[in-house]
Amino acid sequence: MTSSEIRNSFLKYFEDRGHTIISSSPVVPYDDPTLLFTNAGMNQFKDVFLGSGTRSYKRAADTQKCIRVSGKHNDLEEVGRDTYHHTFFEMLGNWSFGDYYKKDAITWAWELLTKVWGLPKDRLWATVYKDDQEAEQLWKSVTDIDPRHVLRFGDKDNFWEMGETGPCGPCSEIHFDRTPAGNATAEMVNAGIPEVMEIWNLVFIQYNRDESGKLTPLPSKHVDTGMGFERICAVTQNKSSNYDTDVFLPIIKKIGEITKQSYSGEMKTLIGDRQSEIDTSMRVIADHVRTLTFAIGDGALPGNEGRGYVLRRILRRAARFGRNLGMHEPFIFQLVPTLVETMSYIFPEIKSNQGHIQKVIKGEEESFNVTLDKGLYYFESIVGYILYNNLKTTTFVGKDTDYSIHDGQLAIAIKEPEKTLRFSKFYNIKEELLRLDFRPIISGVDTFRLKDTFGLPEDLIVLIAKEYGAEVDLLGFEKLMEEQKERSRDNRTSSININIPKMQLSATGKYTPPEKTIFLGYNETKIKSVVVAQNARWFALRETPFYGESGGQVGDTGFITSDGVKYNVIDTKREHDIYLHITQNDLPDLINKIITAEIDLKRRHAIQRNHSATHLLHNALRRILGTHVHQAGSLVAPDYLRFDFAHSAKLTEQELADIEALVNKKIQENIPRTPGLNNIPFEEAKKLGALMFFGDKYGDFVNVVQFGDFSTEFCGGTHVTSTGDIEYFKIRSEGSVASGVRRIEAVTGNGAVELFKLQDKNFIERLENAYKQIDELTALNAELTHIEGHHTEIIHNSLGGFSQRLEELKRVPAFPAHASLDLAIHFDQLSRHSVVLEEIILQLADAKKSLEKELAKSRLNSLSGSMDELIASAVSVENIKLVAAKVTVASLDELKNLGDSIRAKMGSGVGLLASVIDGKVQLVCVVSDDLVAAKKIEAGKVVGTIAKLVGGGGGGRPHMATAGGKDVSKLDEALAQIPSVVESFLRK
Repeated sequence: MTSSEIRNSFLKYFEDRGHTIISSSPVVPYDDPTLLFTNAGMNQFKDVFLGSGTRSYKRAADTQKCIRVSGKHNDLEEVGRDTYHHTFFEMLGNWSFGDYYKKDAITWAWELLTKVWGLPKDRLWATVYKDDQEAEQLWKSVTDIDPRHVLRFGDKDNFWEMGETGPCGPCSEIHFDRTPAGNATAEMVNAGIPEVMEIWNLVFIQYNRDESGKLTPLPSKHVDTGMGFERICAVTQNKSSNYDTDVFLPIIKKIGEITKQSYSGEMKTLIGDRQSEIDTSMRVIADHVRTLTFAIGDGALPGNEGRGYVLRRILRRAARFGRNLGMHEPFIFQLVPTLVETMSYIFPEIKSNQGHIQKVIKGEEESFNVTLDKGLYYFESIVGYILYNNLKTTTFVGKDTDYSIHDGQLAIAIKEPEKTLRFSKFYNIKEELLRLDFRPIISGVDTFRLKDTFGLPEDLIVLIAKEYGAEVDLLGFEKLMEEQKERSRDNRTSSININIPKMQLSATGKYTPPEKTIFLGYNETKIKSVVVAQNARWFALRETPFYGESGGQVGDTGFITSDGVKYNVIDTKREHDIYLHITQNDLPDLINKIITAEIDLKRRHAIQRNHSATHLLHNALRRILGTHVHQAGSLVAPDYLRFDFAHSAKLTEQELADIEALVNKKIQENIPRTPGLNNIPFEEAKKLGALMFFGDKYGDFVNVVQFGDFSTEFCGGTHVTSTGDIEYFKIRSEGSVASGVRRIEAVTGNGAVELFKLQDKNFIERLENAYKQIDELTALNAELTHIEGHHTEIIHNSLGGFSQRLEELKRVPAFPAHASLDLAIHFDQLSRHSVVLEEIILQLADAKKSLEKELAKSRLNSLSGSMDELIASAVSVENIKLVAAKVTVASLDELKNLGDSIRAKMGSGVGLLASVIDGKVQLVCVVSDDLVAAKKIEAGKVVGTIAKLVGGGGGGRPHMATAGGKDVSKLDEALAQIPSVVESFLRK
């Protein structure tokens, strides 16, 4: 059976038994911020098991995309080195939500394995939890498994739990005996022996564990099963390794084609064995490209934090193994089409996102190749220098050698690179280390520098070290990393303390700062409150309408009134849950006084417009660019908004226009903000589909901002009541702020109108410029027609086409005098016409460049025909031929080309040509080789002298030189003096 047939037969089997076949959830779990990646089929059903969610079906089955690269499921070091561990895999699963239970789950699992797929019964083993007599008896009664193959195990192997508390229960695992003779023993099961491999786990969720550890039966019992797809393919296809199945072989074959390396299929991992190194590298790359493709296809991007950093590590690991195959240029991205071809029928998202996936991978490869080259060079410098100092011994001497480990070998190698380079010239460092069985220790300092300076992840450094037979001082490295983190924390704390003063007790010590400020600013803009803490220029209130800076939104400004005196509030900060109101001047003692607090309402409205526009922008980006887009940072100010987002490529003018148009469309639809979504239960917010991102912290109660079905996000900021309040949206810039992160700045309301007015003006100016370009092209075309002696039809028609397109662009409606729907229509048309105009201007520039090139060629051909006449009219000066003339050309390059022609045709002699170009005199002088060799005359000196006569200067090589001058009126007079100038040089 092929892998596709195995997958389809699994789904068909359970569909025939009343299961709803569901789609795989993304490997990026946007609805679960506690997970880096989806790592099991049950992830999308956690809410059902926790009792907070329901489904319309009681039975389900699917094939789930999974990634396991961190935490307790981290098998990264085993990938490619054993037969069955992977970073990405599919998990086939079937579920029962309060429906069937152990009997059916066991019966169907056995039937599928033995009757549908025909696996030999004597090679199957079943394990059960030590106290689960029910499951043990069912295995022995409803299946014909060998009773001796049913084994009991404890909590470690056969009791499943979601966490320290919550749903849990016993499980029953099915293992397959892959020993050649099929003679596995009970001691080999659950012993970590590859020949006896787990293929399916049946989990019976029947208890809830409380904080004391007590188990209480659940009112509804569930079944959750998971089978490793790649493993069952290897078993069914009778392969000793997952990599030998049709799941991996097409990718490995493609790697071989690109790298010109052959795959043997042998599972050897011998250090120093070249074929073993090639095979392992191919397997690792084949595995890693699957992880990269599916993760990026589902919206993740390589980065420096969270899942982004995991992906970057995976990609860099694959690139490093590529070096073992001789690959120094990007190549991993070329494997994506092969994966798409074999798997897109079941996971179509990788096909629709193929271009994006390849672009991201290629960009990361290009960036890392430079880093890797430098890192590997300095790594070899480290081990090479250690070896250089220990050539006379075959064992590592230790710390008593003539170098100091704590200084770091990298620093020594940088200071004395000539030693390492000289050594490397005569020795292959890796081979020499292995030959001598010499195991250098890479110090913590060097490891830290390789990571911090050259961007090599620590696991990659360890991997490289193993290839060299070296060891890494990880304890020393981790200590330095912790010190760096501590410094970073200290710096952040210092920064906060500078901007936000810590609250202090007053001199009397009569009050205690509140634990939390009550924010009333969602509904109130002016209230009476009590001052509960203060310093010279800040104070805290019991309740406040002022929004404290957080979530990218700046703090409110306004004023407070006490005893008839106003005090300006110039900013509002938040320290934990305390709102600190910053004042412009020193405050009197206001402790426990009732004051009136009022925000700057006009400023707040502007901030609200920009904040709601940010949400619309976020969702517009996701719809137009793809769901991989997610927020990477933001600033919401009264005069503009700034939005950083994950995306790998510069946005095109068309994409920007489409994004802008979509946001403005949603503004014009005047979508109301859904009321009643402040301080709602977290689980309720998840049901609404609010966007969630890994690493964000959410409490039990959250705020959600929703505009219809277009935008739903967690947000504690202030917003408009309907999108129409935003009025207008205009992007003012787009650019890169970091690898894989783009930034858009935009304005709304009157700011957008003013920017559109400016764009309107610029559009008109650019349109006029385009017409001028057509006039220039028309003039050039006329000259070309005159020279060629016939009409150049193609160019003439092109100019007509340009003119017609520009006339169409002039039909943008006049800028409306008042804000209305007409203004929105004008904005949209102007944006789209601007994109087209930019394309036309570029095409006109290309046409001009092409026409000028053709015209220059025609002019040269035309003038070359008269070269013989010019040379024939040459005069003799001191028995030296002199050709001097005034010609008409369009550029200095054309003049120089004519000079070359004169020099080639005139034989022994001197040539000087002059022309007026763009209102200035341009000169070129050429001298034949024999005169230069005889040192009789030099072109640079001649042309420099003539240039002075026209108010200029210049010079150049003895054979050819150019010069220029400003005084065109003196040109004829200067030309008349050329013979005497040449004569004066010849007589010297």
